[in-house]
Amino acid sequence: MFEGSLLTIDVGGGTQDLFLWEPGQTMENAVKMVLPAPTRVVARRLQRLTAQGQAVFLDGRVMGGGPITGAVRRHLARGLALAATPQAALTLSDRLPEVQQWGVVLADEPPPDAATLTLGDVNLDSLGQVFNDFEVPFPGHFAVAVQDHGFDPQGSNRRFRFEYWEDFLSRGGLLADLAFFDPPPRFTRMLAVQKTLPGALLMDTCAAGVRGALLDPQARARQEEGLLVVNLGNAHTFAVLVRGERLWGIYEHHTGLLTPAKLFDHLTRFQAGELTNDEVFAEHGHGCTYAPDYPWTTRSGLTVITGPQRRLARGWPGGHFAAPLGDMMLSGCFGLWVAFLEKEKISVKLIDGLE
Repeated sequence: MFEGSLLTIDVGGGTQDLFLWEPGQTMENAVKMVLPAPTRVVARRLQRLTAQGQAVFLDGRVMGGGPITGAVRRHLARGLALAATPQAALTLSDRLPEVQQWGVVLADEPPPDAATLTLGDVNLDSLGQVFNDFEVPFPGHFAVAVQDHGFDPQGSNRRFRFEYWEDFLSRGGLLADLAFFDPPPRFTRMLAVQKTLPGALLMDTCAAGVRGALLDPQARARQEEGLLVVNLGNAHTFAVLVRGERLWGIYEHHTGLLTPAKLFDHLTRFQAGELTNDEVFAEHGHGCTYAPDYPWTTRSGLTVITGPQRRLARGWPGGHFAAPLGDMMLSGCFGLWVAFLEKEKISVKLIDGLE
């Protein structure tokens, strides 16, 4: 019997989205938040210390980089000292000698007079304060999504990440296999979250968004026919060919490199099985791959679109902007929610209108 509440956290490049599920409460009355992404929060704190001329020490665990990496480089360019533990420094790059060449000093303890910034994709202290201030009991269960390239100190992170998706399709591509209580060792960000939240369910943000979008009524009605699902995130665009409970094709690119025209071209050829892995990678995306037994003749004309940059797909023929459980912005959280219920064998039948 499930007791307490479940907090789902979808950690993206622009925002972190939170949804608190309590059995028996309607979705409309649930606690929901859309906040700046942790990497942006830490970057802003570092920028403030840079402006003050303060030396900085980074500790904590590996997390999403992006804005943090840029803030570190600007800090060092000012001639200011910055040290980091090896674990925290992996946020900047898998190649620690390269990080040291930037001027980052690896250390286990903070240098004298350095201000400490603690890294991590989940900040329990901040969350605890918010729940306490609003008289909401702290949740006893967690499901978290992060965008994880995996750890590859030698080769291409983009290639390394997409090799996992190729292997995923070769193993059957089941939707149920997109969520983990024990993530593969390659996924260092997931493992870092696991240390912060033992027992949490973990997913990739791209996969969580897709899983949540499939809860949209139109998607559920036509999932057995076959769908194209497109998750246009702030950092990554992830599209999949879905039929029933299985993924049959995966495409991933960097959203910032896409225009509507390029996106439409890629999606058209992806649906037709004509877009190649090498082409996407050469354009600085991640890749494109298909299951060898994909039943091309069973595709429907519906494309389900989600994500904060979904405007890029406006005008796509047969496109439908997903609103799972009535909320466009929380697709990833709802994907985490339904994956958790499935893993814990909690029936979703008749819960909040899911029949």
